[in-house]
Amino acid sequence: MGLFLLGSFLLFLAAGVPFAFALGLSSLGALLLQGDLPLMVMVQRMVVGADSFPLMAVPFFMLVGTIMSRGGISRRLVEFANTLIGSLHGGLSLVAVFTSMLFAGISGSAPADTAAVGSIMIPSMKRHGYRADFAAALQASGGSIGVIIPPSIPMVVFGALTATSIGGLFVGGYIPGLLAGLALMGVATVISRRRGYRGEGAFSVRRVWQSFHRALLALLAPGIIVGGILGGIFTPTESGVVGVAYVLLLSLVIYREMSPGELYRALLEAAELTAMVLLIVATASIFSWMLAIGRVPQAVGEVLGGLTRQPWLFLLVLNLFLLFMGCFMDMLSGMIILLPILMPLVQQAGIDPIHFGVVFVFNLAVGMLTPPFGVCLFVAMAIARVSLEEIGRAVLPFLVAMIAILVLIMSVPEVVLFLPRLLRL
Repeated sequence: MGLFLLGSFLLFLAAGVPFAFALGLSSLGALLLQGDLPLMVMVQRMVVGADSFPLMAVPFFMLVGTIMSRGGISRRLVEFANTLIGSLHGGLSLVAVFTSMLFAGISGSAPADTAAVGSIMIPSMKRHGYRADFAAALQASGGSIGVIIPPSIPMVVFGALTATSIGGLFVGGYIPGLLAGLALMGVATVISRRRGYRGEGAFSVRRVWQSFHRALLALLAPGIIVGGILGGIFTPTESGVVGVAYVLLLSLVIYREMSPGELYRALLEAAELTAMVLLIVATASIFSWMLAIGRVPQAVGEVLGGLTRQPWLFLLVLNLFLLFMGCFMDMLSGMIILLPILMPLVQQAGIDPIHFGVVFVFNLAVGMLTPPFGVCLFVAMAIARVSLEEIGRAVLPFLVAMIAILVLIMSVPEVVLFLPRLLRL
């Protein structure tokens, strides 16, 4: 049955069936083939898969991202980043990555990060002579950091599925996210120098101070959200509610840049994104359950089990596998399908779950930059109006930079574990 499940799933994908429906239809076919299980089981497993307290954070972090993009917060972050580093070579390209890092500390969603910052930065870069494919590839790469720097929706899901400390995962993502951002900025600087992309205006301490003052309340958001979790004031799930309340206060009361109509559209957009995510979570849950019935996890365990005696070799093979799967699988569904298979092997190999969690999320973040399921690529591609072939070529240098950081955090666990151990998480 395992072969039928995987084969039918790949067949549906090849036929262009949307990912969530491909998961559901292949699971339904396997359930009918099994013969001794009632169809009601499918509905029950889907409900159980989505019925998780930590997953309640997903709609709230989605709403944070949509409100930020419509309530003047994104624009203030861009203005601050531009006055701070915009005068350097390729200034706007650096601003795009730096702003994505700031946005990542609030929204928790890579597609939201790419869309909110990209809708401002990609047109601006094109107006200043940057090639459209470069602007789109850079913004997609910067947006992918949105799932590494906390708060992070995939880390919430990982923690919920594996009973790993979500606070520990959040803190463990800071250094890898910072290193990834610096690596992308380094690549952008080299390309900008070669192509003659110059900075925008002269550096001015006065302008930096003014833009910092305007963006200060927005810049406080990551500290409020993550600081509240670390301080034990609220849970990671509750932090999403706090984030929504804070950005609503900024957009409606303090900045006064969001009309009732804009708020309605932000709510509608967040609802649509949440429905997409939770449908994938629900169908991936029944798919994962059917894989277990088909003994696929046991088969994979028998193949990889011998590697667990050498953790570095196991991690290397595992990362190559995850990079490959990231090209063909959505991040959240990949988690739900793969984690039940991989976590017993990770525990057997003695790998720290926080280290593995951050490496796992980083792997799938790289998958957001690779077709055919590179969601960040498609968001940036739509904004820049370039083809998949154009953005696919332009993103290669940034992919190399991301993979280099992935190798570093895989090889040196302390890069991930230093802060969690320091804070005893």
